[in-house]
Amino acid sequence: MRKIWHQITENLFPVFRRRLSGVDALPQLAVLGLLSGLITGGVILVFRLAIEWPLEYFLPGDGSESFEELDFLTRGLLPLAGALALGLFLHRLAIHDRKVGIVHIMERLNYHQGYISVRSAIVQFITGVTTVITGQSAGREGPAVHLGAAFSSLMGQWMRLPNNSIRTLVACGCAAAISASFNTPLSGVIFAMEVVMMEYTIAVFTPIILAAVSAAIVTQAIYGSEPAFSVPALTMNSLIEIPWILAIAVIIGVAAALFIHLVDTMGRYHHRPVLLRVAFCGLLMVPFALFIPEVMGIGYDTVDLAIHGHMAFWLLLGAGIAKLLITSLTIGLGMPSGVIGPTIFMGATLGGAMGLIGAQIAPDIASSVGFYAMLGMGAMMGAVLQAPLAALMALMELTRNPHIMLPGMLIITTASLVTSEAFGKKSLFLTILKSQGLSYQSSPVIQALRRVSVGAIMDRNILRTERHLTTEAARKILKAEPKWLVVEGSNGPTALLPAVDLARYLEDAEELAAEKGTKPADTVDLMEIPANRRDIAPVQYQATLEEALEVFDGKSVEALYVQRHVAPMIQRVYGIVLKSDIESYYQYRRS
Repeated sequence: MRKIWHQITENLFPVFRRRLSGVDALPQLAVLGLLSGLITGGVILVFRLAIEWPLEYFLPGDGSESFEELDFLTRGLLPLAGALALGLFLHRLAIHDRKVGIVHIMERLNYHQGYISVRSAIVQFITGVTTVITGQSAGREGPAVHLGAAFSSLMGQWMRLPNNSIRTLVACGCAAAISASFNTPLSGVIFAMEVVMMEYTIAVFTPIILAAVSAAIVTQAIYGSEPAFSVPALTMNSLIEIPWILAIAVIIGVAAALFIHLVDTMGRYHHRPVLLRVAFCGLLMVPFALFIPEVMGIGYDTVDLAIHGHMAFWLLLGAGIAKLLITSLTIGLGMPSGVIGPTIFMGATLGGAMGLIGAQIAPDIASSVGFYAMLGMGAMMGAVLQAPLAALMALMELTRNPHIMLPGMLIITTASLVTSEAFGKKSLFLTILKSQGLSYQSSPVIQALRRVSVGAIMDRNILRTERHLTTEAARKILKAEPKWLVVEGSNGPTALLPAVDLARYLEDAEELAAEKGTKPADTVDLMEIPANRRDIAPVQYQATLEEALEVFDGKSVEALYVQRHVAPMIQRVYGIVLKSDIESYYQYRRS
């Protein structure tokens, strides 16, 4: 089957792949974006159903989030048993196979050009479902983003696309996953570009938008067109509330900084055995599950109650603080939980609690509790992820109310500034990457080089030849008018020389023989004749210009030959790339 698929891709996609090597392949990227969205939408449907069906059958009451209605003993034992099962499962995996979630996607983008394995997707599916149905403090959006990115990446790998296109597909999968989870296509687009890719380009916007829209259509066919939360009409009653909104922004910013700090602190124990860490997470969860069961699972039922003003102050405040503590501690210790859902929970409950305080202080002026709950959601999401624009778009799409934009912009940006500037915290995902000894490069130069494949700038006017040639064979080669000659060795290409140098040598040899009245040599050694030879090293056809520069620096060569595996033990050479070609291309694009 793999051989048949290999033949199909080789015969049908060469022109398609060649166009995708550059930055101007908008029609091709648009098609890929649509495919990514459809695939991701289907995957997210399966993922959500895998969570909801067991919970609807197991939990008492209506819906799939009524953990509060479980009896006292079951509430305590369920997360502990789930943590032990997850710990045993992760213990049997290699360390690199345990990595899941959005942080893992960012790592694969930064260090592996967005290549994600089937095994990684399977592990994420199992852990994502298990954390939620066993009542851990978890969200489904982080695992959904991983799954969307993974299946989109796998599609690109199966089609043997250039790496710059696979990176775009990963972003499409991220956007589609957020869109399908919340029914918020626009915030999915901004999330993918602001949080995951950390760049904005016109060429990438179109496929990501199409992916988000197509994924939303798939999920709307099953769940309807309503957003994730039922939000009443919300508006700010008076401008006098602005000082109170700023005060709430400061409180949310402090809470977000504390959340990031606790995750980072607990991450220092990652050298401990994973079974021990995850089992301890289960133990930590027990008292919270017993006395504040609202923190169990995703908790969107509690978010709905907070938005509609159906929760008392102390329950809102207690649930918000409890969610912050248990989620940060367990995620920091290695529980493979999603973080976006808990962030929304914390923001809604803390914002709702502050709204109740405001109503007590100025009952004739204060807006509804739901208004402040929604503002708290946006502020916490923006501050924890350091993604104010994505949080603002999510707030707008969830409320479908333009009147919330002005206070939303104010509270989200203020909370984000408090977290980043007053406490010096980067986004949660970058903080976790740093704790793992990794970084995320997002400079303009790196971003520009990642958007282009070597296939877009390579010189195809080459000819592969053996080192030793007869004079007649050398002249025959020159009749093909190649620009470069790739000299073959025992283990593949070993040197590169301009064809004009061979032509000059043959001409000089004939003139010298004529002067001496002798016959020119019958053979030519391409490694011995006077020529401007260059050492060469291979680079794969799918590689980006960033990868090509890394090969130049690592191998200390003067040229790269672009190759691709076309059959068992056979590599086809497509062209040549010089370091000056990459520099010239970047200078041209920048100008």
